[in-house]
Amino acid sequence: MKLTPSQIVKFLDQHVIGQDEAKKQLAVAVYTHYQKIALAQQGRHEIIKSNVLLVGPTGTGKTLLCETLSRALEVPFVTANATSLAQSEFVNEEIDAILQRLIEKADGDLERAGRGIVFIDEIDKLKKREGAESAVRGGEHVQHALLKIMEGAPVKLKSGTYLDTTQILFICGGAFVGLDEILANTHTFGFISTDEGDNQKVLDRLNSRVKPTDLFQFGLIPEFTGRLPIVARLAPLSRDMLVHIMTDPQNALYKQFQAILRQQGVELDIASAVFEQIADLAIEYRAGARSLRGIFEELLTPVLYLLPDHPEVRKVVIGSLFDTPRYIGSPPVDR
Repeated sequence: MKLTPSQIVKFLDQHVIGQDEAKKQLAVAVYTHYQKIALAQQGRHEIIKSNVLLVGPTGTGKTLLCETLSRALEVPFVTANATSLAQSEFVNEEIDAILQRLIEKADGDLERAGRGIVFIDEIDKLKKREGAESAVRGGEHVQHALLKIMEGAPVKLKSGTYLDTTQILFICGGAFVGLDEILANTHTFGFISTDEGDNQKVLDRLNSRVKPTDLFQFGLIPEFTGRLPIVARLAPLSRDMLVHIMTDPQNALYKQFQAILRQQGVELDIASAVFEQIADLAIEYRAGARSLRGIFEELLTPVLYLLPDHPEVRKVVIGSLFDTPRYIGSPPVDR
């Protein structure tokens, strides 16, 4: 493992806004995971995996964190959706397909695939529910089906290939709506009283930590939660964070569209108030950062439609989400 936890966090900071505590937990978990692999390869220790659970509202960056992490580590990475697994009649075939995709991402290198990362989103949709539809009740069955590969074992795929999942890091994510109510009832440390700042920080961390018993109560089976010992919580995105997501990261929406227009010799200038207005709409839509792209592209659709037919335009200025863009032109130039 070449990167230290702090270096991993710095890389994540270039692409993901906020979520500082979750980044640190994820960086330490990944660093420790690959240190364990190194020790196992030296024959000094048997690897005992610590898979990760990311808990946070929709659109807070769970998938983006994992994708960015895989790029930082340069390891094969695939995503899967727990809802699709729960609705499938052939769960084992779906799991087979996930592992097969990991091998493809590793260009057929089984050893490299065996050190990859699998992210399973919407894992909270696998909760047990009394009297629910069969597709939802199948969630418990999917939890059991995932146990073997998450724990680590040689798995024979339909292709006849064996893939050892012992060193594959599994990261699960979900919104876990209703978990806060469970935490409010189970996380009380009233019997401890302290006025010292450091002690209070420890208590705050204990209070915010999701315990296995909380996940049991939510609806995950004990065996499954036991495969996810590290739990990181992602906070809802604030208005300010949403604004920064559009403008700051290396692949920010604003930078992307500035580059697109720059190819046509056009400068794009969007006022800061516009990003604040978009952030307000995203908060209203309650889908976190996932709302931003749709709103942003809707804003620029008239601009992108008009520009190819007007090569004299050299600058587009957008001062408000609700005003018509200003087009500043000059004599055409040789192309």
